[in-house]
Amino acid sequence: MDNQVKIIQQNDIVGLDISPALCVEWAKNAFLLKDEAQMPAKLSVHPQGEDFITTMPCLLPAHDGKKYFGVKVVGRIEGQVPILSSIISLYDAATGRLLALVDGNWITAMRTGAVAALAARTFQRSGADTYSMMGLGNIARAVALCLIAINSHRPINILLLRYKDQAEQFVERFKDCENVSFQIIDDKKEFVSRADVLISCVTLAQELLFPDDSLFRKGITVIPVHMRGFQNCDLFFDKVFGDDTRKIQDFRYFSQFRQYDEIHHVLQGRNPGRVSDDERILCYNYGVALHDVYFAAKIYEQLKDSSNSFVLSVPEKKTWL
Repeated sequence: MDNQVKIIQQNDIVGLDISPALCVEWAKNAFLLKDEAQMPAKLSVHPQGEDFITTMPCLLPAHDGKKYFGVKVVGRIEGQVPILSSIISLYDAATGRLLALVDGNWITAMRTGAVAALAARTFQRSGADTYSMMGLGNIARAVALCLIAINSHRPINILLLRYKDQAEQFVERFKDCENVSFQIIDDKKEFVSRADVLISCVTLAQELLFPDDSLFRKGITVIPVHMRGFQNCDLFFDKVFGDDTRKIQDFRYFSQFRQYDEIHHVLQGRNPGRVSDDERILCYNYGVALHDVYFAAKIYEQLKDSSNSFVLSVPEKKTWL
């Protein structure tokens, strides 16, 4: 039997013009499926130095007569461009048939940005309108796209911590967005103390980014997208929420969190989340295959009749050796 396997490249995905607001909706919908999905822990190997290749499988629950299984393979290899790259293999879980090979780079960026924006909306205090952002690379742009989209009904302020010329480039990228104003900040104390929500996309931090605990005012929500540099907050923030306990429980101070729960329990209404505008809340999103495979399945459904494909020849009977 010959199977047509779709090849879905980044240009195909970009051509769909998927809105950031829809990405946030997909992120939330995927979280709501977490209890029904099968998602073994990530498995990583380390070829050399700081490089890694990680395998992330997930079986989505059946929905509308469809059942998808996917595996994301993401690698960081020094010297490759981009340095972080991924491919998602998507299967029909009912038959085991390989449906598509999907470029994972756009999906990784946008699902990461969508989850961070969803966390901000879910845990920010009432009336929050000031977002401090640092580490202004591509992931931060994805976060901003989603954050601006879900606040399209109101004006928001984004404070950018100056680093080289990244902040100026960031402002230029979003100059046509009418509901957001930007301010470039040089002083770290001002950057933290003015924030209703602090979102860090810094990828490498060997030490605490803001060791002065007094800078984090009551009511702040901190979202370290790459989970680095805020371990002091682990010890005194009122609540910590995470996307997957199996990885977060390995954090050094996990046993000392004052209160901990998974994000999807809040989205399901099983945990109230923030109950006071004075609570300091920390949100760790380790990154789960659930989102990657959900996004890949949604994209496949839009492109299955138009993408390029190749024929995978599958034997119709058992081959004896």
